Amino acid sequence: MAAAAARSNATRLLSLIQSGANACPCHSHAHSHGATSGAFSSLLKYGRNYASAKETTDYAFEMAASNIRFGPGVTSEVGMDLNNLKATKVAVYTDATIAKLHPLKAVVESLEKHKVNYVVYDTCRVEPTDTSFKSAIEFARQHNPDAFVAVGGGSVIDTAKAASLYSAHPEADFLDFVNAPIGKGLPIRKKLHPLIAVPTTAGTGSETTGTSIFDYEPLKTKTGIAHRALKPHLGIVDPLNTRSMPSQVHASSGLDVLCHALESYTALPFNQRSPRPKDPIERPAYQGSNPISDVWSLHALKMVVEYLPRAVKDPEDIEAQSQMLLAATFAGIGFGNAGVHLCHGLSYPISGLNKSYKHPGYNVDHAIVPHGVSVALTAPSVFRFTAASCPDRHIDAAGAFGADTAHIKESMAGEVLAEKLTRFLEDLGVPNGLSAIGYDSSYIPALVEGTLPQHRVTKLAPAREPAREQIAAIFESAMKNY
Repeated sequence: MAAAAARSNATRLLSLIQSGANACPCHSHAHSHGATSGAFSSLLKYGRNYASAKETTDYAFEMAASNIRFGPGVTSEVGMDLNNLKATKVAVYTDATIAKLHPLKAVVESLEKHKVNYVVYDTCRVEPTDTSFKSAIEFARQHNPDAFVAVGGGSVIDTAKAASLYSAHPEADFLDFVNAPIGKGLPIRKKLHPLIAVPTTAGTGSETTGTSIFDYEPLKTKTGIAHRALKPHLGIVDPLNTRSMPSQVHASSGLDVLCHALESYTALPFNQRSPRPKDPIERPAYQGSNPISDVWSLHALKMVVEYLPRAVKDPEDIEAQSQMLLAATFAGIGFGNAGVHLCHGLSYPISGLNKSYKHPGYNVDHAIVPHGVSVALTAPSVFRFTAASCPDRHIDAAGAFGADTAHIKESMAGEVLAEKLTRFLEDLGVPNGLSAIGYDSSYIPALVEGTLPQHRVTKLAPAREPAREQIAAIFESAMKNY
């Protein structure tokens, strides 16, 4: 009976595939972006036209993600993993807070149980800078490890990525691999030592991606390094490691997941991104929306809407915490290949120009606008702006928040989504716009200047890269959200 049922299911699946052979499951609805939304044959067209000198946009996308292991208590396996990698010396990166908590203790116990030789760097900065990166890089160069472990949130994981990269390139200038136009944006051609990421927040998805973000202090803005070679060898996603997160950290890290999902789902389609790479190694990690990323991003969005309010409200809601950890990983797979756009591009100067605001729940000795908060503050204004370019995708997103999509006119897509976002942010206790963290209209020129260099992400906006005046209008609109 079981075999017959399995054959029946397989037959139905094959019939479904054949009946929908001309439709992509993620782009089969009418999509105002154009070519990406058509039949599967339209994807093949880009391959057939590759040889045409007239084609300047890309015709392909790549999917890259780290190996992921999920389960409560799975951190205990890290020592065995490093032995399996034949590691002879491991650099463990963490921050001063995590150094005192269960996640690092669990890692160290596993390393010692399995007789792994290791050294610990426990001064990673929350919201890292070029200066803090350089300190972490110097530690790696001094100790010359052949494997890395990062135990912490995105700041720690990104710091370990940078340490691994530059310890493998002792001749490199710091700006060689930093994204253009701030740095040279050189491709990474050497194989790096393996990095195992053990996330302790449910937010950045850095355990799945090839990006490393930091504040570049000379320009008072965020930038980063992006290349598939930076991807961790393994992400150990252990729900036990997020139990110690304060409510405000749950909220801000979850907001990062929210914007990862929304921005990657609404990004410029991969086959409208230019220029077409001359060599596959030059194809950016952030490629634009694509049929595979769409699946991960939209599902992650639905998970955030369902579980983030629960995780913030009740620190003992283990199901919500575990689901948010999964949502962060799902969104990481989505945006790690599709990219983000304006919320992130605008967030970098919001964080970089902050001199006095210190978000509650963060035990640090410096002013801080947590990354998730900085991306969320402009989100309602951003999606009002971008909706006209792909209203159906904004309607899909509004549906994830519970809107009745059958009764949303395309002309109202941005307003409906912005309203749903605003209520969601208000219910989570997110500061009421940029004015609530110390900004007013006099800061807009500086915020715009800090956004303009963020071409890597802003050019992926579905409306294409916005003009200076449009960026200023988004910031103005985001001064108050509710």
